[in-house]
Amino acid sequence: MTESESFQQQTPVNPEWPPPPAYAPAPSAAPAPAPGTVPAPAHQKRTRGPLALLAAVAIVAAAIGGGTAYGIQELTGAHDTAASATATSVVPAAKKGDIAAIAAAVSPSIVEIKASLANGSSTGSGVIITSDGEILTNNHVVAGADAIKVSTSDGKEYTAKVVGTDSKKDLALIKLEGASGLKAASLGDSSNVKVGDTVVAIGSPEGLTGTVTSGIVSALDRDVTVSTDEGQGQQGGGDGGWPFEFGGRQFNGDTGSSTTTYKAIQTDASLNPGNSGGALIDMNGNIIGINSAMYSASGSGSSSADAGSVGLGFAIPVDTVKADLANLRSGAQN
Repeated sequence: MTESESFQQQTPVNPEWPPPPAYAPAPSAAPAPAPGTVPAPAHQKRTRGPLALLAAVAIVAAAIGGGTAYGIQELTGAHDTAASATATSVVPAAKKGDIAAIAAAVSPSIVEIKASLANGSSTGSGVIITSDGEILTNNHVVAGADAIKVSTSDGKEYTAKVVGTDSKKDLALIKLEGASGLKAASLGDSSNVKVGDTVVAIGSPEGLTGTVTSGIVSALDRDVTVSTDEGQGQQGGGDGGWPFEFGGRQFNGDTGSSTTTYKAIQTDASLNPGNSGGALIDMNGNIIGINSAMYSASGSGSSSADAGSVGLGFAIPVDTVKADLANLRSGAQN
Protein backbone atom coordinates (compact mmCIF):
# COMPACT_ATOMS: atom_id res chain seq x y z
CA MET A 1 0.00 0.00 0.00
CA THR A 2 1.38 3.35 -0.93
CA GLU A 3 1.65 6.23 1.51
CA SER A 4 -1.02 8.12 -0.46
CA GLU A 5 -3.46 5.19 -0.30
CA SER A 6 -2.85 4.82 3.41
CA PHE A 7 -3.63 8.52 3.98
CA GLN A 8 -6.89 8.30 2.03
CA GLN A 9 -8.05 5.31 4.09
CA GLN A 10 -7.25 7.07 7.37
CA THR A 11 -8.95 10.34 6.38
CA PRO A 12 -12.73 9.88 6.10
CA VAL A 13 -14.52 12.01 3.52
CA ASN A 14 -17.71 13.70 4.67
CA PRO A 15 -20.20 13.58 1.78
CA GLU A 16 -21.56 16.98 2.90
CA TRP A 17 -18.23 18.67 2.43
CA PRO A 18 -17.97 20.66 -0.80
CA PRO A 19 -15.68 19.24 -3.47
CA PRO A 20 -12.22 20.72 -3.64
CA PRO A 21 -11.90 23.71 -5.98
CA ALA A 22 -10.71 23.09 -9.49
CA TYR A 23 -7.45 24.74 -10.31
CA ALA A 24 -6.38 25.76 -13.77
CA PRO A 25 -3.14 24.13 -14.84
CA ALA A 26 -0.13 26.27 -14.26
CA PRO A 27 0.99 28.03 -17.43
CA SER A 28 4.01 26.52 -19.03
CA ALA A 29 7.12 28.56 -18.97
CA ALA A 30 7.55 30.74 -22.02
CA PRO A 31 10.32 29.56 -24.29
CA ALA A 32 13.49 31.57 -24.17
CA PRO A 33 13.79 34.05 -27.03
CA ALA A 34 15.99 33.11 -29.88
CA PRO A 35 19.40 34.76 -29.94
CA GLY A 36 19.25 38.25 -31.44
CA THR A 37 15.50 38.75 -30.95
CA VAL A 38 13.74 41.23 -28.61
CA PRO A 39 11.37 39.56 -26.15
CA ALA A 40 7.69 40.53 -26.39
CA PRO A 41 6.58 42.89 -23.59
CA ALA A 42 4.68 41.28 -20.73
CA HIS A 43 1.00 42.08 -20.37
CA GLN A 44 0.55 45.12 -18.15
CA LYS A 45 -1.67 44.81 -15.13
CA ARG A 46 -4.96 46.71 -15.51
CA THR A 47 -5.22 49.64 -13.19
CA ARG A 48 -8.33 50.99 -11.54
CA GLY A 49 -7.21 54.51 -10.78
CA PRO A 50 -9.29 57.72 -10.74
CA LEU A 51 -9.75 57.80 -14.53
CA ALA A 52 -11.11 54.27 -14.62
CA LEU A 53 -13.41 55.04 -11.69
CA LEU A 54 -14.78 58.20 -13.32
CA ALA A 55 -15.39 56.33 -16.56
CA ALA A 56 -17.31 53.65 -14.70
CA VAL A 57 -19.39 56.26 -12.86
CA ALA A 58 -20.16 58.06 -16.12
CA ILE A 59 -21.37 54.84 -17.73
CA VAL A 60 -23.63 54.08 -14.77
CA ALA A 61 -25.00 57.64 -14.82
CA ALA A 62 -25.79 57.41 -18.51
CA ALA A 63 -27.61 54.14 -17.97
CA ILE A 64 -29.68 55.34 -15.02
CA GLY A 65 -30.68 58.76 -16.31
CA GLY A 66 -30.97 62.44 -15.54
CA GLY A 67 -31.31 62.23 -11.76
CA THR A 68 -27.98 60.43 -11.36
CA ALA A 69 -26.27 62.66 -13.89
CA TYR A 70 -27.38 65.65 -11.86
CA GLY A 71 -25.92 64.02 -8.75
CA ILE A 72 -22.53 63.85 -10.49
CA GLN A 73 -22.83 67.55 -11.30
CA GLU A 74 -23.29 68.12 -7.59
CA LEU A 75 -20.11 66.17 -6.80
CA THR A 76 -18.14 68.18 -9.34
CA GLY A 77 -19.20 71.51 -7.86
CA ALA A 78 -22.19 72.46 -10.03
CA HIS A 79 -24.93 74.70 -8.63
CA ASP A 80 -27.30 73.03 -6.17
CA THR A 81 -30.54 73.60 -8.08
CA ALA A 82 -32.72 70.54 -7.61
CA ALA A 83 -33.35 68.97 -11.01
CA SER A 84 -34.78 65.66 -12.09
CA ALA A 85 -36.28 63.74 -14.93
CA THR A 86 -40.06 63.47 -15.01
CA ALA A 87 -39.72 59.79 -14.10
CA THR A 88 -38.16 60.75 -10.75
CA SER A 89 -40.80 60.92 -8.05
CA VAL A 90 -40.72 63.47 -5.25
CA VAL A 91 -43.53 61.60 -3.50
CA PRO A 92 -43.34 57.93 -2.44
CA ALA A 93 -44.15 55.48 -5.24
CA ALA A 94 -47.28 54.35 -3.40
CA LYS A 95 -48.49 57.98 -3.32
CA LYS A 96 -47.86 58.83 -6.97
CA GLY A 97 -50.83 60.82 -8.26
CA ASP A 98 -52.10 61.50 -4.74
CA ILE A 99 -52.78 65.24 -4.77
CA ALA A 100 -52.66 65.50 -0.98
CA ALA A 101 -49.21 63.85 -0.95
CA ILE A 102 -47.99 66.10 -3.78
CA ALA A 103 -49.24 69.20 -1.97
CA ALA A 104 -47.52 68.14 1.25
CA ALA A 105 -44.23 67.46 -0.55
CA VAL A 106 -44.09 70.57 -2.74
CA SER A 107 -45.84 73.30 -0.71
CA PRO A 108 -42.72 74.02 1.41
CA SER A 109 -40.97 75.02 -1.85
CA ILE A 110 -43.59 77.61 -2.86
CA VAL A 111 -43.54 81.17 -1.51
CA GLU A 112 -45.66 84.30 -1.56
CA ILE A 113 -44.03 87.44 -2.99
CA LYS A 114 -45.06 91.01 -2.18
CA ALA A 115 -43.37 93.77 -4.15
CA SER A 116 -43.63 97.46 -3.27
CA LEU A 117 -43.92 99.64 -6.38
CA ALA A 118 -43.81 103.36 -6.97
CA ASN A 119 -47.51 103.30 -7.85
CA GLY A 120 -48.75 100.57 -5.51
CA SER A 121 -47.92 96.94 -4.84
CA SER A 122 -47.75 93.58 -6.58
CA THR A 123 -48.54 90.15 -5.17
CA GLY A 124 -47.45 86.86 -6.70
CA SER A 125 -45.84 83.52 -6.01
CA GLY A 126 -42.43 81.95 -6.46
CA VAL A 127 -40.62 78.60 -6.50
CA ILE A 128 -37.57 77.92 -4.30
CA ILE A 129 -34.84 76.28 -6.38
CA THR A 130 -31.87 76.32 -3.96
CA SER A 131 -31.62 75.76 -0.23
CA ASP A 132 -30.04 79.19 0.27
CA GLY A 133 -32.99 81.06 -1.23
CA GLU A 134 -32.86 81.39 -5.00
CA ILE A 135 -36.46 81.80 -6.19
CA LEU A 136 -37.97 81.73 -9.65
CA THR A 137 -40.97 83.92 -10.39
CA ASN A 138 -42.50 85.98 -13.20
CA ASN A 139 -40.80 89.17 -14.27
CA HIS A 140 -44.09 91.04 -14.10
CA VAL A 141 -44.43 90.19 -10.39
CA VAL A 142 -41.24 92.04 -9.41
CA ALA A 143 -40.72 94.48 -12.32
CA GLY A 144 -40.07 97.99 -11.01
CA ALA A 145 -40.10 96.88 -7.37
CA ASP A 146 -38.57 99.18 -4.77
CA ALA A 147 -38.65 96.45 -2.11
CA ILE A 148 -39.54 92.73 -2.09
CA LYS A 149 -40.82 90.69 0.85
CA VAL A 150 -41.14 86.89 0.64
CA SER A 151 -43.12 84.63 2.97
CA THR A 152 -42.37 80.90 3.13
CA SER A 153 -44.91 78.18 3.90
CA ASP A 154 -43.85 78.07 7.56
CA GLY A 155 -44.66 81.77 8.01
CA LYS A 156 -41.10 83.14 7.96
CA GLU A 157 -40.58 86.42 6.14
CA TYR A 158 -37.47 87.45 4.23
CA THR A 159 -36.24 90.43 2.27
CA ALA A 160 -35.27 89.61 -1.30
CA LYS A 161 -33.25 91.23 -4.07
CA VAL A 162 -33.64 90.80 -7.83
CA VAL A 163 -30.74 88.81 -9.31
CA GLY A 164 -31.74 88.75 -12.98
CA THR A 165 -34.76 89.29 -15.22
CA ASP A 166 -35.85 88.26 -18.71
CA SER A 167 -38.94 90.18 -19.84
CA LYS A 168 -39.04 88.28 -23.15
CA LYS A 169 -39.77 85.07 -21.25
CA ASP A 170 -41.50 86.79 -18.31
CA LEU A 171 -39.00 85.25 -15.89
CA ALA A 172 -37.12 86.63 -12.92
CA LEU A 173 -34.71 85.22 -10.35
CA ILE A 174 -34.68 86.71 -6.87
CA LYS A 175 -32.54 85.82 -3.84
CA LEU A 176 -33.53 85.83 -0.19
CA GLU A 177 -31.25 87.53 2.29
CA GLY A 178 -29.96 85.39 5.17
CA ALA A 179 -31.80 82.22 4.16
CA SER A 180 -30.54 78.66 4.58
CA GLY A 181 -31.94 75.15 4.88
CA LEU A 182 -34.89 75.81 2.58
CA LYS A 183 -36.53 72.98 0.66
CA ALA A 184 -35.77 73.30 -3.05
CA ALA A 185 -38.35 72.16 -5.57
CA SER A 186 -37.50 69.48 -8.11
CA LEU A 187 -37.43 70.85 -11.66
CA GLY A 188 -38.86 68.24 -14.01
CA ASP A 189 -38.97 67.78 -17.78
CA SER A 190 -41.74 69.56 -19.68
CA SER A 191 -40.89 67.81 -22.95
CA ASN A 192 -42.66 64.70 -21.64
CA VAL A 193 -45.88 66.52 -20.73
CA LYS A 194 -48.96 65.36 -22.66
CA VAL A 195 -52.40 66.83 -23.21
CA GLY A 196 -54.70 65.29 -20.62
CA ASP A 197 -52.02 64.87 -17.94
CA THR A 198 -53.27 65.69 -14.46
CA VAL A 199 -51.48 68.67 -12.89
CA VAL A 200 -51.46 70.53 -9.60
CA ALA A 201 -51.00 74.29 -9.16
CA ILE A 202 -49.73 75.86 -5.93
CA GLY A 203 -49.55 79.60 -5.28
CA SER A 204 -51.02 82.53 -3.40
CA PRO A 205 -54.13 83.67 -5.29
CA GLU A 206 -55.52 86.88 -3.80
CA GLY A 207 -52.89 86.57 -1.06
CA LEU A 208 -54.20 83.18 0.14
CA THR A 209 -50.83 81.57 0.73
CA GLY A 210 -50.33 77.90 -0.16
CA THR A 211 -53.53 77.44 -2.14
CA VAL A 212 -53.64 74.12 -4.02
CA THR A 213 -55.76 73.46 -7.11
CA SER A 214 -55.72 70.69 -9.71
CA GLY A 215 -56.77 70.12 -13.30
CA ILE A 216 -55.35 68.83 -16.55
CA VAL A 217 -53.05 70.01 -19.31
CA SER A 218 -55.55 71.25 -21.87
CA ALA A 219 -53.11 72.16 -24.65
CA LEU A 220 -49.41 72.53 -25.42
CA ASP A 221 -47.31 75.08 -27.31
CA ARG A 222 -49.87 77.86 -27.05
CA ASP A 223 -48.58 81.20 -28.32
CA VAL A 224 -49.04 83.67 -25.47
CA THR A 225 -48.15 87.34 -26.07
CA VAL A 226 -47.21 89.50 -23.10
CA SER A 227 -45.94 93.00 -22.50
CA THR A 228 -42.22 93.63 -22.09
CA ASP A 229 -42.76 97.21 -20.92
CA GLU A 230 -42.31 97.48 -17.17
CA GLY A 231 -44.97 100.15 -16.67
CA GLN A 232 -47.49 98.42 -18.94
CA GLY A 233 -47.05 95.16 -17.11
CA GLN A 234 -48.13 96.77 -13.84
CA GLN A 235 -51.42 98.17 -15.08
CA GLY A 236 -53.17 95.00 -13.98
CA GLY A 237 -51.67 95.30 -10.52
CA GLY A 238 -48.87 92.85 -11.30
CA ASP A 239 -50.75 90.18 -9.38
CA GLY A 240 -51.93 87.77 -12.06
CA GLY A 241 -54.41 90.16 -13.66
CA TRP A 242 -51.52 91.08 -15.91
CA PRO A 243 -52.56 91.76 -19.53
CA PHE A 244 -51.77 89.15 -22.18
CA GLU A 245 -52.89 88.17 -25.65
CA PHE A 246 -53.97 84.74 -26.79
CA GLY A 247 -55.73 83.60 -29.95
CA GLY A 248 -55.86 87.15 -31.29
CA ARG A 249 -57.72 88.46 -28.24
CA GLN A 250 -56.59 90.71 -25.41
CA PHE A 251 -57.18 89.63 -21.80
CA ASN A 252 -56.93 91.70 -18.61
CA GLY A 253 -56.37 94.91 -20.55
CA ASP A 254 -54.08 96.12 -23.31
CA THR A 255 -50.59 94.63 -23.60
CA GLY A 256 -49.28 97.80 -25.23
CA SER A 257 -46.92 98.11 -28.17
CA SER A 258 -43.84 96.41 -26.70
CA THR A 259 -44.61 92.69 -26.54
CA THR A 260 -43.05 89.25 -26.80
CA THR A 261 -44.54 85.81 -27.50
CA TYR A 262 -43.59 82.49 -25.93
CA LYS A 263 -44.86 78.91 -26.10
CA ALA A 264 -46.91 77.98 -23.05
CA ILE A 265 -48.58 75.01 -21.39
CA GLN A 266 -52.33 75.62 -21.19
CA THR A 267 -54.14 74.27 -18.14
CA ASP A 268 -57.64 74.33 -16.70
CA ALA A 269 -56.30 74.13 -13.12
CA SER A 270 -57.87 77.02 -11.26
CA LEU A 271 -55.51 80.02 -11.40
CA ASN A 272 -56.36 83.44 -10.05
CA PRO A 273 -54.55 86.77 -9.47
CA GLY A 274 -51.60 85.98 -7.21
CA ASN A 275 -50.83 82.59 -8.78
CA SER A 276 -48.34 84.26 -11.12
CA GLY A 277 -44.85 82.83 -10.58
CA GLY A 278 -46.14 79.77 -8.76
CA ALA A 279 -45.71 76.13 -9.70
CA LEU A 280 -47.44 73.82 -12.13
CA ILE A 281 -46.63 70.30 -10.92
CA ASP A 282 -46.90 66.79 -12.39
CA MET A 283 -48.11 63.67 -10.60
CA ASN A 284 -44.56 62.82 -9.47
CA GLY A 285 -44.25 66.14 -7.65
CA ASN A 286 -41.87 67.71 -10.18
CA ILE A 287 -42.22 71.30 -11.41
CA ILE A 288 -43.18 71.29 -15.10
CA GLY A 289 -44.06 74.98 -15.47
CA ILE A 290 -44.15 78.43 -13.90
CA ASN A 291 -47.70 79.81 -13.93
CA SER A 292 -47.61 83.11 -15.77
CA ALA A 293 -50.93 84.23 -17.27
CA MET A 294 -54.58 83.58 -16.47
CA TYR A 295 -57.79 85.16 -17.57
CA SER A 296 -59.38 87.15 -14.76
CA ALA A 297 -62.95 88.12 -15.61
CA SER A 298 -63.16 90.44 -12.60
CA GLY A 299 -60.29 92.51 -14.04
CA SER A 300 -62.00 93.19 -17.36
CA GLY A 301 -65.04 95.15 -16.22
CA SER A 302 -67.30 92.12 -15.81
CA SER A 303 -69.75 91.76 -12.97
CA SER A 304 -68.71 90.06 -9.75
CA ALA A 305 -70.81 87.06 -10.79
CA ASP A 306 -68.33 86.45 -13.61
CA ALA A 307 -65.24 86.81 -11.40
CA GLY A 308 -62.83 84.00 -10.69
CA SER A 309 -61.05 81.33 -12.68
CA VAL A 310 -62.59 80.31 -16.00
CA GLY A 311 -60.16 77.49 -16.71
CA LEU A 312 -57.89 79.50 -18.99
CA GLY A 313 -54.39 79.55 -17.57
CA PHE A 314 -50.89 79.34 -18.99
CA ALA A 315 -47.51 78.27 -17.64
CA ILE A 316 -43.98 78.77 -18.95
CA PRO A 317 -42.56 75.26 -19.60
CA VAL A 318 -39.85 74.33 -17.12
CA ASP A 319 -37.46 73.41 -19.96
CA THR A 320 -37.63 77.05 -21.06
CA VAL A 321 -36.94 78.10 -17.49
CA LYS A 322 -33.91 75.81 -17.10
CA ALA A 323 -32.46 77.01 -20.40
CA ASP A 324 -32.68 80.61 -19.15
CA LEU A 325 -31.40 79.98 -15.62
CA ALA A 326 -27.72 80.67 -16.31
CA ASN A 327 -28.67 83.96 -17.94
CA LEU A 328 -30.74 84.96 -14.92
CA ARG A 329 -27.97 83.97 -12.50
CA SER A 330 -25.48 86.09 -14.42
CA GLY A 331 -27.43 89.19 -13.40
CA ALA A 332 -28.92 89.93 -16.80
CA GLN A 333 -31.60 92.63 -16.75
CA ASN A 334 -33.46 92.42 -20.05
